[in-house]
Amino acid sequence: MIPTRVRDIMNEQVKHELESYYIYLSMVAFFHEQNLDGMAHWMRVQSHEETIHAMKFFDHIIDRGGEVALLDLKQLKRTWSSPLEPWKDAYAHEKFITSKIHAILKVVREENDFTAEPLMNWFVKEQIEEEKNTDSITRQLERIGDSKDGLYLLDKELAARPWPAGSCFDPLSYNLPGA
Repeated sequence: MIPTRVRDIMNEQVKHELESYYIYLSMVAFFHEQNLDGMAHWMRVQSHEETIHAMKFFDHIIDRGGEVALLDLKQLKRTWSSPLEPWKDAYAHEKFITSKIHAILKVVREENDFTAEPLMNWFVKEQIEEEKNTDSITRQLERIGDSKDGLYLLDKELAARPWPAGSCFDPLSYNLPGA
């Protein structure tokens, strides 16, 4: 059985991960509006990853006999003033998520919940990647400045981000010819 404190803080994290999905999906819409389809694609893949993260916590709670409580989501942000601003927000948001992951790990350790440690270790490692990616793109955009050519090249590069295998979020999975 999952300890109550672990269950409660993981339920809260399901909410945070789904809010991450929501904010990244807002960024998808913003980037499409700016004709930055490569950045929109990158964020669409990112939003999918956030649903996977939510489900890892969701399933962990269920697998251990706990009750999942889906909490209300907040609309975090919908508009930005430039292509750089959403990336800064994404990096800040990933640092926020990292702090939440560390808080969960602390509770897991206080509860001597050794069963949850492998999951939390996976998330600690994942957050290193999440922060690195959003920070790297932010810094690239800062270097690019007002260069339209630089923005175009970065947008084209970000369009190459692969989908997780079998992703239902990949437009090819639901925009089938003849459908």
